[in-house]
Amino acid sequence: MLTMCGTFKCFQGDPTYLIVQEDNALQNYGINAICTHLGCVVPWNAAENKFKCPCHGSQYDPEGTVVRGPAPLPLALAHVEVGEDDKVSLLEWKEEDFRSGEKPWWA
Repeated sequence: MLTMCGTFKCFQGDPTYLIVQEDNALQNYGINAICTHLGCVVPWNAAENKFKCPCHGSQYDPEGTVVRGPAPLPLALAHVEVGEDDKVSLLEWKEEDFRSGEKPWWA
């Protein structure tokens, strides 16, 4: 399914990072791996503790906030839920972006 994700188009099922906490539990949110500049997949760079886009050099902190452009917006968020059968579900994030205190640009 093709949808609009800010200034670029994306597909339902975009790659999303699941964050593992120190106690090995999953964080209650995931970070969409699609760069907000031109839609490249942004890998995690463990050595530098940030996401780094290989296409045009955008960088994001561990929560997906832009620390270096040209990306204009933070990485999108998704809710993470783990069911009784340990099945992980990603759900749409519609409420306030906890990183900025603003309405999410992707909603």
